[in-house]
Amino acid sequence: MPQEVKFLSAQQVLLTTLIVKLAVVATLSTMLVRFRWFRRILLTEKRDWPERLVFAAGLGVPLTAGVVSRLLLHYNAADLTLAGAFLAGLIAGPYAGAIVGALVGVPALVAGEFIALPFAVGCGFAGGGLREACPKETIWLFSPLFFTGLPRQAWRMLRRLQLEWHIILLTAPVSLELLRQALGHRFGATRLFYLPPTGPWMYVLVVLATVLSVAIPIKIWNTARIEHRLQEQEKLLLAAKVEALASQIHPHFLFNTLASIASLIRSQPETARTLIVKLSGLLRRLLRSHEHFVTLREELEAIDEYLDIESVRFGPKLRIEKAVSPDSLDLIVPSMILQPLVENSIKHGLSRKVGEGRLIIRARRERGAAVIEVEDNGLGMSEERLDRAMLGGIGLRNVNERLQVIYGANCRVRLDSVPGQGTRASLEIPELVVADRITA
Repeated sequence: MPQEVKFLSAQQVLLTTLIVKLAVVATLSTMLVRFRWFRRILLTEKRDWPERLVFAAGLGVPLTAGVVSRLLLHYNAADLTLAGAFLAGLIAGPYAGAIVGALVGVPALVAGEFIALPFAVGCGFAGGGLREACPKETIWLFSPLFFTGLPRQAWRMLRRLQLEWHIILLTAPVSLELLRQALGHRFGATRLFYLPPTGPWMYVLVVLATVLSVAIPIKIWNTARIEHRLQEQEKLLLAAKVEALASQIHPHFLFNTLASIASLIRSQPETARTLIVKLSGLLRRLLRSHEHFVTLREELEAIDEYLDIESVRFGPKLRIEKAVSPDSLDLIVPSMILQPLVENSIKHGLSRKVGEGRLIIRARRERGAAVIEVEDNGLGMSEERLDRAMLGGIGLRNVNERLQVIYGANCRVRLDSVPGQGTRASLEIPELVVADRITA
């Protein structure tokens, strides 16, 4: 016995159409905000004409496709004429709203719906006029959960006898939907597309769907704006932290070097003079550079200038060796990251050593990371002194904090030392080459 085919009632069809309509709105809004150019337009309130046209085209083309699919495929849920044109005006101004209204109105006009074009353009101008009148940030606060604060806002408006823009923003799409219902009822669906309700409650749901079709995109786009601003704030905060930490190194290095020069002025005035000349050259280089990240080659060149100063101080007592892999020279490292390590080796490891002091700088690529080591054959340190050096020294603490700010908590300087034999400071940072160069 064949099963009886059950068809949806008119009320069920309308309810399904409204639900699918909201799904189409949410999907379209989410897809658009994934494009960088569209997201960039949302971030600014003052937009020039090219940006308005891009916004109108980006929103208007898919909305026009929705109207065409409704005309050709009878897919009523894809027609977002009222909400789309009003939303374009509300976000980008009256002319952008009118352009979107014209885009979505023309296919309907061609199909014989003569009221569709002026109605859609009017919706665009209505949204644009509201944008010009109300505070811009109030628009972004229009939420799908508008009804939760509606009684409080209505009471405040009545009590203070002043406009509540949230109420006005809600009233506008409601009024436009009521106007569409009235025009559609008067002239028929062949002159203006509308969803005729089957009862009072369905009438309310049709109006509610129109309001939500405006509120949902605003909520999605505002969330994207907030996320982008938070990301920008995080970048600025990171840059500020790196700048503050890097600025601590220069005075620390400068005071130590000046103290060394002061100790030589009476006993070795020519040596002190040479140190001052080399120090001025190094400081000039530091002042010219505003990069937070440099290649390892540039960092080693800066270290060479510093070591020239120390070589003048110590003479043949200090021997410098380098074991730098050529393929590591183009790796990106934080600027001034090696100078504190070299300075600590000389000051705490080699300056009080009897006999020749040897400083070795190594760099290589290993397992997708840059491994850099600074080793000396100085006095070395006990475990207790190592802990104090990591926690109390300005240079090492600064390097550790910079590494953790930039690369995460697991990236830090490792110290290995044997009393009487020397100390090795090593760090391992993610491998970046010149093509991937970044700034804080």
